[in-house]
Amino acid sequence: MPKSQVSPQKKKIVWISNLILDVDLHKTSRIEILRALAKRGHEVSLVASYSSKRSLPELTDVHVVSIPLRYVPFFSTAAYVLLVLLYLPFLFLRWKPDFVIGEPNATILSLVPMLLFPRSKRPKIVLDIRTTPVIILGIDRYLKTSFFDIALQTAKKFFQGITIITELMKKQVCKNYNINPRFVGVWTSGVSTILFNPENYDGNEMRKRFGLRDKFVVFYHGLFSGERGIIETLKAIETLKSTCPNLVLFLLGRPVGSFKPKGIIRKLGVQNMVIVHNSVSYVEVPGYISMCDVGIVPLPNLPIWLYQCPLNLLEYLAMKKVVIATDIPANREVLGESKCGIYASSTDPKEIADAIVCAYNNRKTLRKWGAYGRMVIEKRYSWEKLAENLENYLLKL
Repeated sequence: MPKSQVSPQKKKIVWISNLILDVDLHKTSRIEILRALAKRGHEVSLVASYSSKRSLPELTDVHVVSIPLRYVPFFSTAAYVLLVLLYLPFLFLRWKPDFVIGEPNATILSLVPMLLFPRSKRPKIVLDIRTTPVIILGIDRYLKTSFFDIALQTAKKFFQGITIITELMKKQVCKNYNINPRFVGVWTSGVSTILFNPENYDGNEMRKRFGLRDKFVVFYHGLFSGERGIIETLKAIETLKSTCPNLVLFLLGRPVGSFKPKGIIRKLGVQNMVIVHNSVSYVEVPGYISMCDVGIVPLPNLPIWLYQCPLNLLEYLAMKKVVIATDIPANREVLGESKCGIYASSTDPKEIADAIVCAYNNRKTLRKWGAYGRMVIEKRYSWEKLAENLENYLLKL
């Protein structure tokens, strides 16, 4: 390990998460940041649950306390919080962590015992925020919003710090909750420059596998829902039947709730222009990205997305792919004015179609433009860089 990657101050860090390890395989940020901190010499531990549906992912470099719980809405969360509430004091007495990191959900209640220890004896507690409550209906909205508010107010009074996913969200949260910005650190989404390395994959072989050797492939991976611009992208594809006759949209992932992309595809009559593929393991994703000409991140201008840091955007860039992205703060924060991004001014199908045509007309220069994206990732979004950012923040508390 290069000396530059090793922290001069080795610390013990415990992360309390509501992750279900064998279900939330696409939520990699907590695991990857802990792995990167471990590489810097820290002792890290993740407390999470698993539902026994699938075997647990291999996490040899992170100590995992995995609590087995069959998933039942509300009940599983309550049981998990109770078990962690009982377990944490023993973990503290045995392991004596320097930092405990929690999340703004029901698991925040499990940190209460930490506050009962004398301030000089207890670990420094940090609240980590990856997203703010979204506009949803029913009891779920009420619970998520309530726990988020409780977590923020508790952190203001009793915790030693708060970390947030982007500078944009930091400004929003600090304003809404009257928090001093100096109290808040930032570490964004990230990407493994080792796993997502275009030199390790043969995109032509993947194209051959799916019969796409002579196609212009626009690629999307992630969850499918009506709030992610998928419908508008499909409508854009419909308008390009004659303009880009060899165009194919490749959708990799799974639908959310009742969203049915295949039904929409049949209704629009674009079955020959769209491939829908089930989600694959995270380590397989770079191979699929390698076969595309451009990636697409068609997030609409909604509060849930404005201040995020889209993971699939970073992964496309790491693989040296130009990205078609809607012109919202989250995407512009990453892409700026770089040639690796082609903006659609909105999710209007015409605007998305125009952006696709721009990429299509410049297909001979996409490889050159895509190289700029890799530079963006290596400078700002590698897990090594983000671990260094988080470490610097923690050591100043």
